[in-house]
Parts: sequence; structure tokens; C-alpha cells
Amino acid sequence: MKNIFFILLLTTQVFFAQNGFEAGNNLYKAGKYEQAIDAYGSVLKTKQHSSELYFNLGNCYYKLNKVAPAIYSYEKALVLNANNREAANNLRFAQKRTIDEVKVVPKVGFAKLLRDFTGIYHYNTWAWIAVGLAIAFLLAFLGYYFSETTIVKRISFFVMFVLIVLMFIVIAAAVFEKSHYDNERPAIVFAESAEVRSEPQKGGSVIFVLHEGTKVYVEEKVDSWKKVQLTDGTEGWIQNAAIKEVK
Repeated sequence: MKNIFFILLLTTQVFFAQNGFEAGNNLYKAGKYEQAIDAYGSVLKTKQHSSELYFNLGNCYYKLNKVAPAIYSYEKALVLNANNREAANNLRFAQKRTIDEVKVVPKVGFAKLLRDFTGIYHYNTWAWIAVGLAIAFLLAFLGYYFSETTIVKRISFFVMFVLIVLMFIVIAAAVFEKSHYDNERPAIVFAESAEVRSEPQKGGSVIFVLHEGTKVYVEEKVDSWKKVQLTDGTEGWIQNAAIKEVK
């Protein structure tokens, strides 16, 4: 009986989420952006998250010139689907409306090469590639085991060797990418302006001031303060209420 109840509950949530999403789309097309935001928000309340939903939500905020919520929504869309090109494109447009111009210090050396390689796909995609390679390995093994000719056995054995090497590389990439995903904590500044201090207290000296929409990376938390790092490597402490973490 409980299982039936949960199935009905889930079905109802999906139904209302779909209706809310479609209602939001219709309101957006009609130029009613505030109402569209409310409709999309009703979907989020059912815990039905998707890259498309956050992308549409970002577009609503962008139309209303609400920079921080727009950037936050586009970033959320990319977290759920790193290959969402429309979200990445609109994110660049939204970032042009921010006040702060923070340079991005590029990584160099082996760390950059490794990150560039593993960042090609989401860790889930790497995992599915590993599954595909495992299936291919099994087929090659069957070819090797059941074949009665020497040439087919040799080819199958060589293919098996190549596949198992590739499988280990892909698994390592998935593990590295998952670790990077878990450890990286991006956040968006929502306050109109926020002071970044040298210490996690109001008595600390002000290092610099950040404005709405700027992206930071959270490193640690102390009480109501969070230590953040900018893309140029600059660090400081900001009040927790001034930012909103993407993940």
C-alpha cells in the first residue's frame, strides 16, 4: 500500500511539475517574466530540477535585468548539463552586466593538461564510456575464447589489451572529474556590494569590495563567514548572506 502511495505521489509531482514548466514557458513568451519565475519556482518546490528549467529561469531574470539571479540560474543549468551551449552563451552576456572585472589566471603544466582532458565530459559521461568499453572488452573476450583460428585470437587479444588500458584511463578520468566536482564550490555574489575582509570578523581590514553577479569559489566556512577565492587567485572573507552557492 505504501508503494502505491509513493508512486501516486511521484506521478502527481511530475504532472504538476510538467504543467508548471509549460505554464512558465507560456508566460515567458507572453513577456510576463515575473509570473514565469513564479511558475518555474513552483516546479523547483517539487524538487524537479533540470538544466532546461534553470536556463529558462535565467532568461527571465536576464530580461528583468536581475544580474545575480540570472548568472546563478545559468550556472546551475551548466552544473546539471555542462554541454548546455545556450546557457553558456547567455551566461557570457549576463556576465557583461557585472561591475567587477576579475581576470582569470590560467593554469599551466600537467595540472592544466589533466583538467582539460577530464573536463571534456561530465563524470557521469565518463562512467558510461567505461561501461561501453567494458561491454566491448567482453565481446572481444568472447571472440578470443570461442575462435578457433590463430589470427582471430591474436586480434581479439590485442583488442582486449587496448580496451582494458582505455578502460583504466576512462575510470581514472571519471574519478578525477568527480573529485573536482565535489571539491569545487562556486558561488555568486547576490548582495549589491559586499566587503571582503582579511579575517572572518567585521574588525578585519577590507581587502576589496565585490558587487552583484561576481563569481567566487568557497574554500571554508567560519561561523557566518566564508573564505572565498576569485578567479585571479585573490582570497578573503565574505559574509555568508552576501553569496549563494551554486552547488
